[in-house]
Amino acid sequence: MSNHSSTSPGFDAAGSVFELVQQAMTAYADRPAFSCLGQTLTFKEIEQQSRALSGYLQHNTNLVPGDRIAIQLPNIIQFPVAAYAALSAGLVIVNTNPLYTTREMAHQFRDAGVKGIIAFSEVVPKLAQVMQSDDAGCVIETVIVTRADDLLTGEQAISELLAPELAESFSPGVSLTSFNAAIGAGQAQDARLVKPKGMEALALLQYTGGTTGLSKGAMLSHGNLVANVRQTHEKFAGVQQPGEDIYICPLPLYHIYAFMVNLLLAAAQGAHNVLIPNPRDLDAFVGAIKPYAFTCFTGINTLFVGLCHHQGFKQLDFSRLKLTISGGSALTLNAANLWHRLTGCTISEGYGLSETSPVLCFNTPGNEKLGTIGWPLIDTEIEIWDEDNRALSRGETGEIVARGPQVMSGYWQQPQASEQALVNGFFKTGDIGLIHQDGRVQIIDRKKDMILVSGFNVYPNEVEGVLALHPKVLESAVVGHADESSGEKVCAYIVLEEGVPGDSDNAEYLIAEEVTAYCRSQLSAYKVPKEYHFVGELPKSTVGKILRRELRR
Repeated sequence: MSNHSSTSPGFDAAGSVFELVQQAMTAYADRPAFSCLGQTLTFKEIEQQSRALSGYLQHNTNLVPGDRIAIQLPNIIQFPVAAYAALSAGLVIVNTNPLYTTREMAHQFRDAGVKGIIAFSEVVPKLAQVMQSDDAGCVIETVIVTRADDLLTGEQAISELLAPELAESFSPGVSLTSFNAAIGAGQAQDARLVKPKGMEALALLQYTGGTTGLSKGAMLSHGNLVANVRQTHEKFAGVQQPGEDIYICPLPLYHIYAFMVNLLLAAAQGAHNVLIPNPRDLDAFVGAIKPYAFTCFTGINTLFVGLCHHQGFKQLDFSRLKLTISGGSALTLNAANLWHRLTGCTISEGYGLSETSPVLCFNTPGNEKLGTIGWPLIDTEIEIWDEDNRALSRGETGEIVARGPQVMSGYWQQPQASEQALVNGFFKTGDIGLIHQDGRVQIIDRKKDMILVSGFNVYPNEVEGVLALHPKVLESAVVGHADESSGEKVCAYIVLEEGVPGDSDNAEYLIAEEVTAYCRSQLSAYKVPKEYHFVGELPKSTVGKILRRELRR
């Protein structure tokens, strides 16, 4: 199934990812571009700092176009400066989670062949361990360190950022400097824009979550990312006002969702991005966004629910909010209704993966159909395949596969995995879904999350959707546990609404009975949970996605 429409002017002329944003830096020079921790930089200031950092990378390091540079930062203004600098210098970005363990860092840096890194000061002790490890195989020669408040303090001395013994633990062959010092040195250098040799040139290695083993680097080219900006813009165009919008960005920029929507698309439209370093601290989050008459909000299901229950958030002014985007995990009916009632804005759910830059489908703002991920983007083909890679008819359930200009060329140095994931140009998502008669796509569940009960397929998303509608349930996660009689049984992990008594065996038993009766009225018998666990919180990734795999252990 394909969907075609007119393309967006301006984006198609871009010869690289950086050129998308460079156009905005000129057109909206004096407009605010990024805000964080009480500081705001205009597009002109972002351009000046990124150009200086690019000059440093080109003239003061051994990095050359095509080399991989890791960015391991939270949502602070240094992130866009670093990303734009790397792209303009012709380097390949390797987005890295600041919460990674040394094992995860070592694997990613070794696998990508990272030669330089722009790192948050708090991760430097782990970085030093990785680089000292005999088996790490790291070839990192350039280390640039920053603290959250560097741009406010202007501090340049590395001794102010790192303890002497930590700084001295790096080998003499490693160039170690502060973010501000690099920018200061780069201001005297002639930074040139390095254009890629064709749109197929690599721009980003976006590592997958690694839920089925060691993470793999999805190879995303300049062409992939520029195409996805163009495709996604076509969906947003009806509600966007170039140079006027204010986006709240609580999701980490190292994740492909925020990297695409906030760092590339929103910025290319001259939007003002308000960066939230720690969205789990809801009090600080609400305080940070209170001064802004925000128009757009990017989030995920668990965040929407949490905010809607926060008293401070309930008191904010939502009069200008016109676009709320959901991705990363399934949007529940409960979350969508809560948000709409509170803010007056509907939630537009989209769908994508690291391997697809990421957006494949999106609900048109104002014309959403809850429970679906909307229609495919322009120039995107979505099909449903059976186990033998044969296309199924509309309404039939199978694996979602996708083909389009945003789909990666393969996994970095993983030819076998690439061959398994890409068949006739279609990427096999691993998600189970169907296409409705009107062309909208619906996800049923992750293929690997499916629970097999006495030969019947149970999809956790469906059960969680029912649980979310129960008035005493705040959040839930459903997984399968081994069962002697049925092979697997449906188990529900539940966080109760505040004020609901559940701290005694008897109270939990009564709630379990009540929830079971409710589920029986909504679900077939084999789908009803057979086991309940009442917990204070559910395990979540750094982007707020519930980690079912942690509950299956």
